[in-house]
Amino acid sequence: MLNTSQVKNKMPVQDPIRRISNFNEVALGYTDEQALDEARRCLDCKHKPCVNGCPVGIDIPAFIQKIIDNQIEEAYQIILESSMLSSVCGRVCPQETQCELLCVRANKGEAVAIGNLERYVSDYHFKNIQFDSSKPILNGFKVAVVGSGPAGLSCANDLNKLGYQVDIYEALHEAGGVLTYGIPEFRLPKAIVKREIEQLIAHGVNLITNVIIGKSLSIDDLFDMGYQAIFLGTGAGLPKFLGVPGEMLNGVYSANEYLTRINLMKSYEKQSQTPIQHPKRVAVIGGGNVALDAARSAKRLGVEEVYIVYRRSLKELPARYEEVEHAVDEGIQFKLLANLKEIIGNSEGFVKEIRCVDMILGAPDQSGRAKPIENPQSSFFLEVDQVIMAIGTTPNPLVTQSTEDLETNEKGCIITQDAWGLTTKNMVYAGGDVVTGSATVILAMGAGRQAAQAMHQKITLEKIK
Repeated sequence: MLNTSQVKNKMPVQDPIRRISNFNEVALGYTDEQALDEARRCLDCKHKPCVNGCPVGIDIPAFIQKIIDNQIEEAYQIILESSMLSSVCGRVCPQETQCELLCVRANKGEAVAIGNLERYVSDYHFKNIQFDSSKPILNGFKVAVVGSGPAGLSCANDLNKLGYQVDIYEALHEAGGVLTYGIPEFRLPKAIVKREIEQLIAHGVNLITNVIIGKSLSIDDLFDMGYQAIFLGTGAGLPKFLGVPGEMLNGVYSANEYLTRINLMKSYEKQSQTPIQHPKRVAVIGGGNVALDAARSAKRLGVEEVYIVYRRSLKELPARYEEVEHAVDEGIQFKLLANLKEIIGNSEGFVKEIRCVDMILGAPDQSGRAKPIENPQSSFFLEVDQVIMAIGTTPNPLVTQSTEDLETNEKGCIITQDAWGLTTKNMVYAGGDVVTGSATVILAMGAGRQAAQAMHQKITLEKIK
């Protein structure tokens, strides 16, 4: 029976007052009844517009129909054909600007909650279905994947299914890339990331940690080791700074370092060997998802006042609406139309306050958003004792500087020659943030899958020759 409600089932969440004192997941997941009710809102459109909005091409109406039929594992298998990280994507993908944006139900009311249903199906699978450790028959070829983030994991998964020996090289001591060190536990529990990686390893993919390609080994070294092709999915982990006075003061962090200390090193635990300062007032500079993650993490560390300082208005804020809503509920304060100009320290070299200027919005810039313009006569001060810079990241140049023929653009991103990820170096492919700059998990996954198919076709063609 079709559910004609114009409003989606609301995701149950932890109470804001309780959740700011823990790092447990905020969104609690649909109940069986909620999932069925939401699935019945799907119109099962024959032209499937939502699929066109999914970067990995999940057959969305098909898996939703399986929920209606109470065939939840079958729904998971449909998703698995296109995505190996469905429990991750169901939590962190911006469905509202992708599949749900094209949902016909959004023409009159709210779109079907596709992301919430994807999470429900994936959580059901991992809760109820026995771990799959089957391995494919090897085809005699091997490929190296550099980086174990969403792009690398997706590429490795597809190549593994095709029979390749796949070795993933990860610079850190734990796999997962941004899924592990970047996204906080309260948005994406690390146990979920770990189980996805463990299943990939069970299928025969080798994970080699603590190896920095570009330092421990070069790309040319990998070819000398017998790999037919290499995929670079090293992400964009080099933080940007504004270059304002005071950025070297004690108490100034990049969001990258701040979140890595919290997510990977568990600095919020009392016995952590990688502590982090616990100030009274924090200013986070930026308005993206990373800025929101840092601000909400600070709140959970016991910070009394947390500010988001962003130079545009709430309308232009790039973070997901859901995350902004959660942040407001948690007491995060938004200082909008404000731009940081100076970080001021005390006599001991620690942050004391910041100086900002008011902004007004002008005509749209190249991004299509209203261009912020400073009002230099409007300086104001904000008393804080910690500043977190969350204004974006660029790729680490270690990999590209360690080899010849691998070209990058002015932002340090690897240049690819086609949509399949082929770089300017023969048999080296790249995808995800290392090519596009900071983007979404699902776009990186799509790039990894495309590169895997291109590598397979190229290797197969050369084999025939």
